[in-house]
Amino acid sequence: MPLPPNETHFTITIVAKFLSNLKIGDSHHKPVSPKASYTAMPGGSHFVRFGFLFICFFCVTGCGGVTGQPATSSPNQPAQPGQSVQFGHVFILVEENAEYSNVISNPAMPYLNSLGMQNGIATNYYANGHPSIPNYFELTAGQTLTFDDSATPQGFPISADNVVHELIAAGKSWKSYAESLPSAGYTGNDSGKYAVRHNPLAYFSDVQNSNSQAQNLVPFTQLASDLSAGTLPQYSFIVPNLCDDAHDCSLTTADSWLQNNIDSLVKSSAFQKNGLLIIVFDEADTSDVAHGGGHIPAVIVSPFAKHGFQSTTFYQHQSALRLSLEGLGVTKLPGDAAKAPAMWEFFNAQ
Repeated sequence: MPLPPNETHFTITIVAKFLSNLKIGDSHHKPVSPKASYTAMPGGSHFVRFGFLFICFFCVTGCGGVTGQPATSSPNQPAQPGQSVQFGHVFILVEENAEYSNVISNPAMPYLNSLGMQNGIATNYYANGHPSIPNYFELTAGQTLTFDDSATPQGFPISADNVVHELIAAGKSWKSYAESLPSAGYTGNDSGKYAVRHNPLAYFSDVQNSNSQAQNLVPFTQLASDLSAGTLPQYSFIVPNLCDDAHDCSLTTADSWLQNNIDSLVKSSAFQKNGLLIIVFDEADTSDVAHGGGHIPAVIVSPFAKHGFQSTTFYQHQSALRLSLEGLGVTKLPGDAAKAPAMWEFFNAQ
């Protein structure tokens, strides 16, 4: 965005005063770097000063100067295509604590890698922080909110805008399918292999303050029943337990769980009609703090996905949140999702 006229005039005035005192070729100035080359032109230093002034003017008025706004594109972040796909069902499934390099092309995870090869992989996707909980909230509220993994729904209820709030406002259905959840509507603390910090929807006041909304927190076994009955919600958040998400058990265990429990969903007629599944890890190893939470795998699965597509665009969890909502026709996006890079490059236009 260009600077306002008064700021542009001030900036150019300062630059002009600086250049008016510049003596091109004076012995007390450092010689021109060998990397730069100049051609002598009539007018000598006046011509050079005018050239510098023109360039500065162009940069300030055409490129926007220094405004404090993040760049909208970069060599690794090309201009994004507009939305071209509408999904009937969106599923978010979060795995735990693994580096991109330890998952993608790892023979210990053949099923997940096969999904990526047949659909899409975000090769430049980074978590937002350490430990787990800020990433789960970024995926569902567009904010990290807390870095305390011991926070519970009762002790840390969240009234900030979030995915449930916007789904309800848009008239969309939703459920959280959590493995080892003690019972439907449970908003309590950890229980056995169930970790509440991995089930962020339980923290939202939109859920806690409504008995009907709380009943959308269901055990994972309900997913197969809803698939069979044709009653899948439009938005689903899938939470494997502490073993099956690779937190406490191996990547091989997590991959076997995916194949045994998710493959039937991916192959179902409901999903093949217009479904989207995002399988993403919450964070990398704690030693990797790149962009907050390290380099992680994200696999995008859909009948609309470009076959074998590998994106080099920089993404974080807020982009997955944006995709999950916009893909369902929800236009108001919580927190960071509103300005996050869109992920429509993964899909063929429909």
